[in-house]
Amino acid sequence: MSRTARIERSTSESSVLVELDLDGSGTTRIDTSVPFYDHMLTALGKHSLMDLTVRASGDTHIDVHHTVEDTAIVLGQAFRQALGDKSGIRRFADATVPLDEALAHVVVDVSGRPYCVHEGEPAGQEFHLIGGHFTGSLTRHVLESFAFHAQICLHVRVLAGRDPHHVVEAQFKALARALRYAVEPDPRVQGIPSTKGAL
Repeated sequence: MSRTARIERSTSESSVLVELDLDGSGTTRIDTSVPFYDHMLTALGKHSLMDLTVRASGDTHIDVHHTVEDTAIVLGQAFRQALGDKSGIRRFADATVPLDEALAHVVVDVSGRPYCVHEGEPAGQEFHLIGGHFTGSLTRHVLESFAFHAQICLHVRVLAGRDPHHVVEAQFKALARALRYAVEPDPRVQGIPSTKGAL
């Protein structure tokens, strides 16, 4: 069965389209009008092996916050929709990914219960302006918004890092790898991987 989704969302602040295929090859077409965010979402698709199309525009003349947040919301909704009833998936996964001096660890539970823990970024990371548009504080906001709307439990810990770009990119790549493993079919799992019978 195809594990794909296509969701559009428009508000007075932004317009977002997300298409994804959980069983893709990592092909991406990303244009959010926020270059560094494009770079992060490209890494997310590439390393999760999701085929991912994202087109977003919004009131970036005010701030990129609305467009970045709304894209994360729609991405989470699409991820949740593409999963279907979650039958046969591994459900739990983790990944630790380095990027030069930075190191990030991500743990995922595709639980149906949204939660996000985000820890360990170096002091001042939230104030850095990366690529001229993306404020460091947006990283946590993206992860929280995605986790809530995907209805996953997400733990992210930055274990090391100095360069603001590397700190963020290591987190997105670790998230990608953890998601890839969590949604993979497990040939030993029959039905829903939960004692409750539903996720």
